[in-house]
Amino acid sequence: MTKRGAGVTFIAISAFLISIKYLSVAIFGSAIGIGNGSIIGDMVSEVGYTLNIFSLFTLITGIAYIVWGELEEKSKSY
Repeated sequence: MTKRGAGVTFIAISAFLISIKYLSVAIFGSAIGIGNGSIIGDMVSEVGYTLNIFSLFTLITGIAYIVWGELEEKSKSY
């Protein structure tokens, strides 16, 4: 796998981690039958920020791999 492919994979993992946070809140919210926005906001804060931290880490890693791959490609052409 190239560095650009790995970068795209890391960015996809980052998007997956962000969506899992909100998907888990939606599943839990539908199980208890709520529709109030403030309760949903409270549940999002209860899930925590661990997924946000991991998502940000994988996003930065993905961007770094893409930039690294592009820089290597430019250095080969010179």
